[in-house]
Amino acid sequence: MTQSGQHQPQEPQNTLQTTTHNNSPPVPVLAKKTSPLIAILLLLIAMLSLQGGASLAKTLFPVVGPQGVTALRLGLGSVLLLLYFRPWRLKMRGGNLRALLMYGLALGCMNYSFYLALQTVPLGIAVALEFTGPLAVAMFSSRRPVDFIWVVLAVTGLLLLLPLGQSAGGVDLKGACFALIAGACWAVYILAGQRAGSSYGPGTAAMGSLIAALIFFPIGAVQAHTSIFSWEILPLGLLIALLTSAIPYSLEMMALTKLPAKTFGTLMSMEPAMAALSGIIFLGEFLTATQWMGLAAIIAASAGSTLTIQRKTKIETVDIPGNHPSGK
Repeated sequence: MTQSGQHQPQEPQNTLQTTTHNNSPPVPVLAKKTSPLIAILLLLIAMLSLQGGASLAKTLFPVVGPQGVTALRLGLGSVLLLLYFRPWRLKMRGGNLRALLMYGLALGCMNYSFYLALQTVPLGIAVALEFTGPLAVAMFSSRRPVDFIWVVLAVTGLLLLLPLGQSAGGVDLKGACFALIAGACWAVYILAGQRAGSSYGPGTAAMGSLIAALIFFPIGAVQAHTSIFSWEILPLGLLIALLTSAIPYSLEMMALTKLPAKTFGTLMSMEPAMAALSGIIFLGEFLTATQWMGLAAIIAASAGSTLTIQRKTKIETVDIPGNHPSGK
C-alpha cells in the first residue's frame, strides 16, 4: 500500500503512466472529468475492504490459526497477483536481486507477524502499532524542527497503546511486540521495494509476493491448526485475498490518478481508525478511551508527517504497493 510520506509525485496521473512497461497490464484510471470526491470515496472503500478482510481473516483463527490464515493469504494472493501482472511477459531491467529478495522476505514476515499479533490484540491497535514502521521511515528521511512534533505524537501514541502500565487497557505484550515487528518489516519492505521497483517495475509486487509465499506458505500450512486445503476453507481464503489485495489495490491505483499525493497519504493515515471501527463492527472489539487517544496520536503523527513533508527531488516512478499485512 502507498503510505504517507513515502513518495510524493506532484502529478499522480502522469507519474503512473511513466511506470508502464511493455506488455504490462494497464493501470486502472478514472475518467478525466471524474470528481475528486469519487476518488476519495474509492479510497475509503479500499480501506473498508482491506480492514473488513482482516476482520474476516481473524474469524478463521479458531479454525486454522493465524499461521494458516497467513498461508492462505500469501498463497492465494500471490496467485491473483501473478495472473494479473504476468511478470514472465514483462521486459524488466533486473539486476537488483538482493533488494527483490529482501522485499519478498519482508512482505512475508510482516504478514506472518501481523496475523500473530491479531491473535491477542484488537485489530485497530495492531494496525496503529504496525503503522509505526512506515512512520519511522518518513521521520528518518527529514531533520526539520516540525518533525519533532510528529515524533512526540507517535511516541505518545505508543505509550498509550503499549502495555507499560495500567493505561494500556489489557493489551497483550506478546501480541503488541508482534505488531511492532510487523511495522519494522513494513519499513524494510518500503525501502527494499523502492530499490526493487526501479529494476523490476510492475512485476515487483507479483514476484515479491511469490517469494514471500514460497517461504511462509509451507511454514503457515504446517503450523495451521487443521488442513487449509478443504473446500470449506479455501473459498474464505480466496475472499480474504480479494478483500485484502486485489480490490483495495485496484481502487487505490484509481484514486491515485485523481488525488494529489499529499491528499492520498493523509487519507491513508486514517487506516488505524478504519481498522478500529471494523474491529468494533465485525469482531466486537471495543476500545477504551485511552486506546482511542493513542490511535488518534499516531494518526495525527502520520497525517502531519505527510502534510509537512518536503520534496527533495522529483520522483518519476511510483513503487508498487503489493501486499500490506492488514490489507495491501
